[in-house]
Amino acid sequence: MSDTNAGPEVLADHDSAEASGHSEKLPALALGAIGVVFGDIGTSPLYALKESFVGHHPLVVDQEHVFGVLSLIFWTMMLIVTIKYVFIILHADNKGEGGSLALLALIRRHLGESRLTPLIAALGVTATALFYGDAIITPAISVLSAVEGLTVVSPGFAAWVLPISIGILIALFAIQSRGTAAMGKLFGPVMVVYFAVLAVLGVAGILQHPGILWALSPHHALHFFALDPKLAFLALGSVVLSVTGAEALYADMGHFGRRAIVVSWLYLAFPCLMLNYLGQSALLLGNPEAASNPFFLMAPEWARLPLVVLATMATVIASQAVISGAYSVSQQAVQLGFLPRLKILQTSAQTAGQIYVPLVNWMLLFLVILLVLGFGSSSSLAAAYGIAVTGTMFITACLLGVLTFAVWKWNPIVSGLLTAAFLIVDGLYFASNATKIPDGGWFPLLVAGVVFVLLTTWAKGRRIVLARLAEDSLPFDLFLKSIGDKVRRVAGTSVFLSSTADGVPPALLHNLKHNHILHERVVIMTVAAQSVPHVPPEVRRTVDDLGNGFFRIVLRHGFMDEIDVPAELAQEDRASGPFKAMDTSYFLSRQTLIASSRPGMAIWREKLFAWMVRNSASAMEFFKLPTNRVIELGSQLEI
Repeated sequence: MSDTNAGPEVLADHDSAEASGHSEKLPALALGAIGVVFGDIGTSPLYALKESFVGHHPLVVDQEHVFGVLSLIFWTMMLIVTIKYVFIILHADNKGEGGSLALLALIRRHLGESRLTPLIAALGVTATALFYGDAIITPAISVLSAVEGLTVVSPGFAAWVLPISIGILIALFAIQSRGTAAMGKLFGPVMVVYFAVLAVLGVAGILQHPGILWALSPHHALHFFALDPKLAFLALGSVVLSVTGAEALYADMGHFGRRAIVVSWLYLAFPCLMLNYLGQSALLLGNPEAASNPFFLMAPEWARLPLVVLATMATVIASQAVISGAYSVSQQAVQLGFLPRLKILQTSAQTAGQIYVPLVNWMLLFLVILLVLGFGSSSSLAAAYGIAVTGTMFITACLLGVLTFAVWKWNPIVSGLLTAAFLIVDGLYFASNATKIPDGGWFPLLVAGVVFVLLTTWAKGRRIVLARLAEDSLPFDLFLKSIGDKVRRVAGTSVFLSSTADGVPPALLHNLKHNHILHERVVIMTVAAQSVPHVPPEVRRTVDDLGNGFFRIVLRHGFMDEIDVPAELAQEDRASGPFKAMDTSYFLSRQTLIASSRPGMAIWREKLFAWMVRNSASAMEFFKLPTNRVIELGSQLEI
């Protein structure tokens, strides 16, 4: 059972997108953002326009449909990415951090407990679960779509597409344990070159058919719907592929800050992407057969092989971004009490955010390869792609409504109209993608469903266990009176980790029952997660003198903080002097859970929770306790 617990809030609010403190200058941060944040959305030209015309709901390649689809792509980028994410949601930071769980923590911190709390929590957890589905599909479709460019170079390469794609993916996941610092230095420059090539190819195409620029007018999108409402609605499922990765703008805000992301999007990524879509569309006007792969056919024949190499590098970078995001989301979920302890390794001594989670890494690789082999092509995978993305966007719009109404206190009319507009747009895209569920959209929903069950089972199971422990807990005052001077004291310090900041931890009672002895100094320590990314050192620890050599220390940490209990104690001298490493012993309690018919959860969920407890990472590793100074005391607990 995890020895962490959400503790009381002690932090003042100073929410600012720059609160995380980015010491680098804006150009350097913007370059980094180009490499990490825009990898996913930057590779969408490889498949978005192609899927609109030759995907599961093919369109006639004529001027009306080309203009209609291009107009939809442009205004989708304007409404969803530029207005919704860049201009509004990037301001919804949780002390500099973004993402579904950070947004959920921000709202809950401001609203406290209310009737809406369970619904808001469910929305945040659902968005997180959908993200894992996206994290599996993104590497598969991105790498496949790039390597498929080889078939444009020569049809003879068709048999090599799957083996090469799988080889690239295995290599990508295999090097994750070494960290992304070295690769990260290459990401920005490579993506800048990639975006520049997108723009150059696009401009070349536009010069062939300058009239394509008229397609940016919104009336062409409206005309498309008037011409054929059903096909236009279904086309939304492919058009939305042009904004896959928009959620990364928000999720990666903590790494680069709002300003860097805004600058990168408005002055480089957005213009280059639109120029490329304009160029592809111009190509289709002059050569409708090019719809089979307009991205690569737009390039002259001599440039196609180098373009395949460059596109493959860009898709690897896009995949790296979403893999790193899966690690960060998993860490947040552990710290906020939605997942059991996982083995989390720091891959950089300088940058705390660079982590590696082995279990998540190998599970992602297994499922990604399963996807590549099962679907076989980027076109088949496109049916599975949009549902997770649009689902997350729709939930973000719901949470944005709560944020503008209840937290930011906007004018109710403005907030209502804005929320309604985003819900309608995102709802239409989600509904369009829902039509692709039988063709592959079921996969991310299945993954999200499994993840949702795991997240909610762990969160509810923890609450039940804490309630059961509280039932059997002995008030500390009564405990102190009962032992008096009867118990022998020995030199040294014992630290008992406790799930709650009151009562007597089970490990202390069991130790006393079996060993009939106590150390001169006894510390009861609670590690309490806060709904902020980082907790400043000056408010991280509180110390209470309980008398008779007993102290209670509460260590508060943010959901992005690394937890190192010995290092924290080494900085503490308010509990009757400093802590010496070789004089301090750590006592942990480990409950063996027994599923029962007591009120709480269904039996199958209780068994699942017990299995998760048994397979969670050791508290000793998680809290970085010295292996030779730890004693674990076990007990059975009926839930």
